[in-house]
Amino acid sequence: MKLYCLSGHPTLPCNVLKFKSTTIMLDCGLDMTSTLNFLPLPLVQSPRLSKLPGWVLKDGSTFLDKELKECSGHMFVDSVPEFCLPETELLDLSTVDVILISNYHCMMALPYITEYTGFAGTVYATEPTVQIGRLLMEELVNSIERVPKAQSASMWKNKEVQSHASLILGGRLGNTKVSPDLPSRS
Repeated sequence: MKLYCLSGHPTLPCNVLKFKSTTIMLDCGLDMTSTLNFLPLPLVQSPRLSKLPGWVLKDGSTFLDKELKECSGHMFVDSVPEFCLPETELLDLSTVDVILISNYHCMMALPYITEYTGFAGTVYATEPTVQIGRLLMEELVNSIERVPKAQSASMWKNKEVQSHASLILGGRLGNTKVSPDLPSRS
C-alpha cells in the first residue's frame, strides 16, 4: 500500500491511495492562497490600480514593470490570478480509478484533474456536495471572467525573477505552481 499527498496545503487535501491494483484519490482541493499575490480584479475601473508604479529590480532594470506592480511596499502580479494545483508529477493520474469527494471545498481542483490529466475513472460525492461545489466553481469562473485583464503576465514565472521576488514576498511567489487557464463553462 502506498499513500501520496499531492497537496501542499494542510486544509485542502488531495491524497492518492494505491492498494494492490486499485488507485483511489481522496479529495482534490485547490489552493487559492496564490491569488493573494495578484492585483484585485475591480468591477469598476480604478485609476489607483492602473497608476501603480512598476516593480524595479535592484540593478535598476524595469523589464517587469508591466507585470509586477508595487503597492504599499508589497509586490503584486498584474494579471489574471492563477491557482496552485495538486502535485501531478508524482504519479500518472490517468491510472486513478476513483475519486472520493468528502465535501464541496475539496472538489475545486476536480475540473483540472478530469480535463488535463487523462483521468477516466469515476467520481463519487453526495448530491449536496456536487450542487454546492458546482455553484462555487461557477462563481469563481464568473468572477474572473467578468473583469477581463488586458494582459496575461508570464515573465514573472522565470526562476531568476522569482528568486529576486521571493526576497520581497517571503518565498510565497517562488513556491507557486500555477494552473492552466480556467476551463470555460459550457
